[in-house]
Amino acid sequence: MRITASSCLCPLLFCLCVVRGEHGTSHHSPSKLSRNQTKLPDGEKEVHHRPKRGWIWNQFFVLEEHFGSDPQYVGKLHSNSDKGDGSVRYLLSGEGAGTIFIIDEVTGDIHAAKSLDREKKAHYVLHAQAIDRHTNKALEPESEFIIKVQDVNDNAPKFPDGPFVATVPEMSNIGTSVFQVTATDADDPTYGNSARVVYSILQGQPYFSIDPKTGVIRTALGNMDREAREQYAVVIQAKDMAGQVGGLSGSTTVNVTLTDVNDNPPKFPQKNYQLYVPESAQVGKAVGKIKANDEDLGVNAEITYSITNAEGAAIFSITTDRDKREGVISLKKPLNFEKKKAYTLHIEGANTHLDPRFSHLGPFKDHTTLKIIVGDVDEAPVFSMDYYIMDVYENAEIGTEVGAVTARDPDSTNSPVRYFIDRSVHGDSNFNIDAATGVITTTRSLDREETAWYNVTVVTSEVDNPSLLSHVPVTVQVLDVNDNPPEVAIDDEVIVCESSRPGQVIQTIRASDKDNFANGRFSFTLPSDLPVNPNFTLKDNEDNSASIVARRRRFSSSSQELYRLAVVVSDGGEPELSSTGTLTLRVCACGRGRHARTCQAQAFLSAAGLSTGALIAILLCIVILLAIVVLFINLRSKKAKKEPLVMSEEDVRENVVTYDDEGGGEEDTEAFDIAALRNPAVAEETKLRRDVRPDGRRAAAAAAAVAAAAAAGCRGSWSPSLVLDDADVQVIIRRRLVDADLDGSVPPYDSLQTYAYEGRGSPTGSVSSLDSADGLSEPDYNDVDDWGPAFLKLAELLGEVELEASG
Repeated sequence: MRITASSCLCPLLFCLCVVRGEHGTSHHSPSKLSRNQTKLPDGEKEVHHRPKRGWIWNQFFVLEEHFGSDPQYVGKLHSNSDKGDGSVRYLLSGEGAGTIFIIDEVTGDIHAAKSLDREKKAHYVLHAQAIDRHTNKALEPESEFIIKVQDVNDNAPKFPDGPFVATVPEMSNIGTSVFQVTATDADDPTYGNSARVVYSILQGQPYFSIDPKTGVIRTALGNMDREAREQYAVVIQAKDMAGQVGGLSGSTTVNVTLTDVNDNPPKFPQKNYQLYVPESAQVGKAVGKIKANDEDLGVNAEITYSITNAEGAAIFSITTDRDKREGVISLKKPLNFEKKKAYTLHIEGANTHLDPRFSHLGPFKDHTTLKIIVGDVDEAPVFSMDYYIMDVYENAEIGTEVGAVTARDPDSTNSPVRYFIDRSVHGDSNFNIDAATGVITTTRSLDREETAWYNVTVVTSEVDNPSLLSHVPVTVQVLDVNDNPPEVAIDDEVIVCESSRPGQVIQTIRASDKDNFANGRFSFTLPSDLPVNPNFTLKDNEDNSASIVARRRRFSSSSQELYRLAVVVSDGGEPELSSTGTLTLRVCACGRGRHARTCQAQAFLSAAGLSTGALIAILLCIVILLAIVVLFINLRSKKAKKEPLVMSEEDVRENVVTYDDEGGGEEDTEAFDIAALRNPAVAEETKLRRDVRPDGRRAAAAAAAVAAAAAAGCRGSWSPSLVLDDADVQVIIRRRLVDADLDGSVPPYDSLQTYAYEGRGSPTGSVSSLDSADGLSEPDYNDVDDWGPAFLKLAELLGEVELEASG
């Protein structure tokens, strides 16, 4: 088959078509046969031979945008088997076959029935086939070929992203790059000049230029001033066909804006200004504004204001409002029309961001003068002092002058003023003030001990203008006079130890006085109208304190627990005042230190911090324990009744009782024969009877033996004799013996109290008369209080003897 077309008319092109056909036939055979095989129809055997190429074809070309009345001729298909008798039938299949491309089945001519657009589809792939019209057998293998749509210049250049916005600094040099535009052309850039675009400026000269090939826009005029013109509309044209006549074109607009640079200094509209400021203007508040103009924008127009002269800067200050670019003038010190009526301020406004490229344009700052006129204002009266401190003696008569305040009108008119007390502040009605003179007087007698300081608020106003008020605080101190007697400070009762000695300080007392201590020193004495106190005396320490001193030795709480002591205390004021206070002294048993300030029982309860419920519980426990002890004793007594009357040697040894105290004397409940303590063998011989109650004579002898033993132990000597030389002691012992004989309800009944050993640890040794020395000496009872707790009873007895002797 041979394919002919208008493009293959010359011999050279024809040869190329033949070569292309020979090389392309085997690649487009639909049956995919090998080089040396041919598939025969109707199942005939294959014959291996070199086939003869029958298709001769070429690539077809068709112009786009054909608008003629007749279909556009594309090319021709022809097979070598075609003899021209119409027996060969040509078939066309593939893209656009039958719709866009139509083939003549007899001649093989191909026509384009429609106008084509290369920008939509640039080529079509089709398949050609030649068959026998009579047998419908393929005369040639099916072959594939391409129809290309040939481009024509039917698309103008376009700017798909336009219009554009660009900026360039003002005062830029010539040739400064501004922007670059790029146009697109849908035509084939590989075929002819249809897509070759050149650029030009239609509008925007002589300010800007454009590179015709790259589309770069540049400044063409130097020193373009934004303040003169800020916006430029530059129209750019793009033309294809390399700009030749007949080419298509498109245009766009580039809006160029000149950006600001600091090329303009600030300027004050005027060289002189005037401002009125009343003298009542508050310090720190704005009193006026001033503004310099700057044609620049943004940071290039920022201005800093300052006062350059010292006189103006001392009274006024100026700050910059960056939003409004104004200078705000404020007051630093109060104005006074009467002292100065006008001020002159030299103000400077300067740019903060300078551009060194434009420094040749001059200093970027400007100056102006502002004259401030101080306005006279009717001001409130002014006190001569910010506050007043006055004083007055207490108990002064009503109407006593305390002091005076003064105020004046600061205005030039010097109007008269009047005074009054603002009682709504402190509500004080103790003072009055003279409305004309400002003299403050008392309205009642004042007591320093009640209130020592008073705060008063005095108000003044002009007589002609009462609405203008001024306030001043006045502090009044009430001075002290000696009108209160001193008093003895009695916080707690005074504790007197039973073992106190003559000259011993019981306690130091002090006095208090409601008056000021400056009135004098306190002195302490005993009342002169009372008899001399035999128990206590008073010593003035001359340091505003006094000491209570014991006048005798030993006190007994059992004989007298409380004592009263009247003390007179006087001050050294004018006039001298005094008072008498009565102290309560309580006698208590103290320890060795003799520094107790409360009684021992009270101190125990106080230290324990026990509540009432806890005390009741403790007492109940004590009662229960006592009941158990009584029950135990009763059981022991019943058991003793069943024992034999005669004690054996073993019984004597087993019933020896050991005492750890220092001898309770007649309070002991059981005792044994001293012979049993010395030699247990004697008990068998004596055969003591335990069921015989001793008579009064035996009890008296036993008590005498106890007293003699105690006296011998106190003297620190041993004596076998029980005779006492001191008649007073014998009297006391006999009296105690009589009391013991008459009391039939108190044990012991049949026991003799003897002591062979008083235990260990006594500071004075044993008080037993056993193995004592032969001689007797007078005992020294001065230190009996120091012998220990075991001798408290003996010290009490001796104290009572001294009381009876002194009485």
